Amino acid sequence: MSYNQPLAERMRPKSLEGFYGQLHLVGKGAPLRKMFESGKIPSMILWGPPGTGKTTLARIFSAGLERPFHVLSAVHSGVKDVRDVIEKAKKQQFFNRPSPILFIDEIHRFSKAQQDSLLGAVEEGVLTLIGATTENPSFEVIPPLLSRCQVYLLEPLGRDELLNLVHSALENDVVLKEIEVEISEIEALLRYSGGDVRKLYNLLELVVMSQEGEKKRVVDNRLVTEKLQQNIALYDKTGEQHYDIISAFIKSVRGSDPNAAVYWLARMLEGGEDPKFIARRLLILAAEDIGLANPNALLIAQSTFDAIHVTGMPEARIILSEATIYLASSAKSNSAYMAIEKAIGLVKETGDLPVPLNIRNAPTSLMKELGYGKGYKYAHDYPGSFVQDDFLPEKIKGKLLYTPGENAREKELLEKLRNIWKGKYKY
Repeated sequence: MSYNQPLAERMRPKSLEGFYGQLHLVGKGAPLRKMFESGKIPSMILWGPPGTGKTTLARIFSAGLERPFHVLSAVHSGVKDVRDVIEKAKKQQFFNRPSPILFIDEIHRFSKAQQDSLLGAVEEGVLTLIGATTENPSFEVIPPLLSRCQVYLLEPLGRDELLNLVHSALENDVVLKEIEVEISEIEALLRYSGGDVRKLYNLLELVVMSQEGEKKRVVDNRLVTEKLQQNIALYDKTGEQHYDIISAFIKSVRGSDPNAAVYWLARMLEGGEDPKFIARRLLILAAEDIGLANPNALLIAQSTFDAIHVTGMPEARIILSEATIYLASSAKSNSAYMAIEKAIGLVKETGDLPVPLNIRNAPTSLMKELGYGKGYKYAHDYPGSFVQDDFLPEKIKGKLLYTPGENAREKELLEKLRNIWKGKYKY
């Protein structure tokens, strides 16, 4: 072990016994521990926030099961790198030796082509894939690869676990155990780490080593905050700044300020934010904040999401800029969002109300005899393909959930609804 390694690397556990947290996965009788103890682990995706032990678990599995270990970073690796590893893995297959482990960090950044190149090797057992991701694999991993992997969710570490890690570092680290350290206040250290063990160790080491020459080195809230502001990048895509800046971006678009919105977009892109994350937020904004005031906004946002998958950075910045300016400049309405919120609240309040008989499905003769579908008025049999009828359960008949917004498009829509639903859409 090198004294020049960061504290987080020096303290990386080598076995499950020294691993903190994730008891639902590695505790006694938990799934990953049982697999490890059996000597057989499947291909898997480890999904969770940064610093929760994804890389560490992969290394423990490899060392404990004596399997060759190959590492690829999705940020820096291409299809050729994947194929090279697969060829190496094939050459390591002899005398029924267990397959090597391929660990891919940030697998959500792999393109479809890169993920496709893994399918055959995973299917045939040439290698055991362990992918690490901070993003929902349902959205980021192609279905054929996802179906060949087990998905395990890792959780941020709790206060007690983080405290234990701090004390363990002070007592066991080859560097810190030789220094007199007093933890007079712990709240800032825990708060800024955000459940991320790597960040916790980096910050602890930064504060302690900044007091070189002092007989006793003190860790308190003021010093932690001061050193953090001096040494950590202004944009941390996994920390507090990430949430503050995406919040500013969302509120600027919602507030119809394209100038501010494109500034915050630039801050995110320069900070290394994943363009797909930004595009997903634009999709949500288009539905939640623009909605029926301009339904084309959702189409623009969806096109943006698709386009950045094809282009990638740096060109994706132009597409994101265009979509951001369009959405920020658009008329706004949250009526669709409010309607579904009201509807969900009503469902929770009233429970499973029966579907009116006239609009029930009647695929069998028995159902027809029971009155299913009886009296249903087929809209296209009437002038203008409309006939006034009741479609809600009897108990909530006449309940209005959708309230059109105060914008030109929805005012026109409201007028239409009032014309066909005589006396119904009154607010």
